[in-house]
Amino acid sequence: MRIRDSVALVTGASSGIGWATAVRLAGAGARVVVHGRDRERLAALADAVGGVPLAGELADPDQVERLAAAALEVAGRVDVVVHSAGGGWAGPFDRMPAPEIGRLVAVNLAAPIGLTRALLPGMRARGSGYLMFVTSIAGRLGVAGEAVYAATKGGLDAFAESLRLELRGTGVGVGALAPGVVETRFFERRGQPYGRGRPRPIPAERVADVLVRSIAAERDDRYVPGWLRLPVAVRATAPGLYRRLAGRFGGS
Repeated sequence: MRIRDSVALVTGASSGIGWATAVRLAGAGARVVVHGRDRERLAALADAVGGVPLAGELADPDQVERLAAAALEVAGRVDVVVHSAGGGWAGPFDRMPAPEIGRLVAVNLAAPIGLTRALLPGMRARGSGYLMFVTSIAGRLGVAGEAVYAATKGGLDAFAESLRLELRGTGVGVGALAPGVVETRFFERRGQPYGRGRPRPIPAERVADVLVRSIAAERDDRYVPGWLRLPVAVRATAPGLYRRLAGRFGGS
């Protein structure tokens, strides 16, 4: 996928992986449209990368539609979409407030589906484009205390894989990137800090580097760090062993 001179929409760009990805895409020559909830940070990012800020709340389906329409209005087209926006919640499932369940499902899963539905027709008509979904290792393995978050990310993985099969031969690529523990405000916002010594959190910039390289090379599935493929393989081939190990060493 040619990034230079493309138009890229990055959701969740007011912090973390989304911010770092917008910077990398702009550095690679893309015109960047950045979305987020924090208007001040979004404006600062847009100024820094020469992009266009579009603030909005993806938990609201109407705002998802408006985001797609606004991106097309300001840029004329969208060639690349990076679905980076997401939220979390940590704790026992039976103590999770019902509104939090709805919020996670809306932001992490329904919003990327809705935004893709709105922007994909233009890509198909042009015969080119790229959809990148930031999923999570939690969606591929499951994590105690984050059942709903893991479910939404697992659903996003399945959506990306299904689209990849459906869009084969159309010129529209689909990628999924599953990061592990990343140095962002995610843990602060989910209500529980990351308390493990290992694995150590990795910088958001490292994730963004892999993500942008994956778009350019049209790599359809990546892990950051790469060794995360190992526990996924163990779970697939020896689920009993994996669960014993996860019970001993797992945690959030």
